[in-house]
Formats: sequence, structure tokens, C-alpha cells
Amino acid sequence: MDPTPALLIRDLVKSYASPSGRKLEVLHIPAFELRAGQQVALRGESGLGKTTLMHIIAGILEADSGSVAVGGTVLTGLSEARRDRFRAERLGYIFQTFNLLQGLTALENVELGLTFGRGSDPRAAMEALERVGLSHRAHYLPRQLSTGQQQRVAVARALANRPCLILADEPTGNLDLARGRAVIALLRDSAAALGSALLVASHDTDVLGGFEDRFDLAALNRVPAHEEEL
Repeated sequence: MDPTPALLIRDLVKSYASPSGRKLEVLHIPAFELRAGQQVALRGESGLGKTTLMHIIAGILEADSGSVAVGGTVLTGLSEARRDRFRAERLGYIFQTFNLLQGLTALENVELGLTFGRGSDPRAAMEALERVGLSHRAHYLPRQLSTGQQQRVAVARALANRPCLILADEPTGNLDLARGRAVIALLRDSAAALGSALLVASHDTDVLGGFEDRFDLAALNRVPAHEEEL
């Protein structure tokens, strides 16, 4: 197995300005690491900074200080364009809200994600849909799919570039219990098959319970309690 960590965080700090203009820390994480292929659940209630952390790992947001390395590449200090390129090439991100383009078919939504990275690849896009059991719905629009099927398209989009790290932010938030369990099983099986590390952030105890490796964001985060309310 590759000894390079899939994710390495050191002394990460992120702050926002409060309505009064005061600078308040929302994240202060001294250290966090995922091994290549490791599957980890990160627990945290709403408002404690889960999405902010996931966005920093993905390069969508910049930290105030500290470092984030994914697969040996340090994202800290890279330009926004280079972070976007890296995310498209090496990361898979599953959002709670799916973020599918309603005017594109399932196949086109998956393929669009590839165009920002290694380039258009209809075969890879179709293989990703086959992996999630939706190749027979490749030419359906999102509105023609069930909620669970739309989430599987989002999973396929995240898997299509064969990422070294898959991030899933509340991936079952819009699903019922049965569909939520199915999506988590799909994510875990797919990550294992690809050799990708998987980080799932959730407040759902049913989601968290199946992971051997679980961490509580409140325990990792050194932000004082009164500031975590942001």
C-alpha cells in the first residue's frame, strides 16, 4: 500500500467575521490524517464546521493558516485555478444537495465532471454509472430519476476520475433510512474497489455506526466552545 497519506492536515485554522466584525475561529485542527484506502466517519452537529472543513480539504475554501495535503500534494498556497484543477483530477466530492445540472442527462452530468480534470471521457462516465447500477438510466434527466437515483448519479460523478480521496458531506441528508444505508454501502464498496480513501462527514448516528474508524469533530477542533456556535 502507498505509504503517502491520502490526507494530511497540520495546524489548520479558519476564521470568519461575525456580524459585529469580530474575527471568530471556527476551525483549529492541530493534526488529522487518513491513510491510503482508509474509510473514516467524521461526526459533527450542524454549525460545528463540518462543511467548512470538507471545503478546505477539497480546495473550495482557503484556510487562514496551516497545511492540507492530499495524496502528497500540498493544496495550501495554490491558486484557486490550480486547486480547482487538482480537485477535478484527484478528488471525488459528494454533496448533500447532489448539485446535478437539470438540463443534462445522468451520463452528461458525470462526464461534465471529467471535463474539468483529465478531459471528456464518455466511456469512463458510463463505467462510473455502471458501478452505481444506473447505466440503464444514463440518458435520463435528473427530474426523471428518484431522489436515491439522483444521489447515485452524484456518487458516480465523484468516482469517475478514480480519485485518491472521496469526500462525502452529509450524503444521506436527503434520503430515507433505507436509501441512506444503500448509498453508504455503495460508497464504501466503491472506495474499496478503487483503493480510494473515504471521509464521510455526518451527524447521522446510523451512518456513523458502520465505520470502525470514527472521529468527533468537536474533539479534533481546538476552537473554544463559545466560538463553535458559528
